[in-house]
Amino acid sequence: MASKKEPILKSDYLQFVKEIKEKIASARVTAYRGLNRELIKLYWNIGGNIVERQERFGWGKSVVEKLSKDLRQEFSDIRGYSVQNLWYMRQFYLEYKDFPNLQQLVGEIPWGQNLVVMSKVKDMKKENSISRGSSNLVGAGMSLFIRLRQKRINRQR
Repeated sequence: MASKKEPILKSDYLQFVKEIKEKIASARVTAYRGLNRELIKLYWNIGGNIVERQERFGWGKSVVEKLSKDLRQEFSDIRGYSVQNLWYMRQFYLEYKDFPNLQQLVGEIPWGQNLVVMSKVKDMKKENSISRGSSNLVGAGMSLFIRLRQKRINRQR
């Protein structure tokens, strides 16, 4: 049968609410990470598809402009398919396609931070001639990723 109801103690209830809030926050972070990984994978694939079609069919810059227009028309409620962003997706693919170690890391940080890293690596390429070896650039890129990832982890705590 039903037992006698005990009054809710304020301290017990506050602890209960705290635990539930922590679970909600944790689930949100987990969901965000999964969403981010999928978005980065999508952008990677779009960039790769653009490169592949340009190489196979000899398409020029106009394909990116046309693609942007068509995607924004079809997905008018979603941002991210501007001409500039499609160029970034293409650059993103080209920058990392030969570096599988970095590909896993790029999925762990948001798109905007990936753009910052690409910009920094591009600046480093200008400062150091490519002839010095791309391994230094890869190492520097990896270092930037690790620092950005650590900042993101620290913010979530």
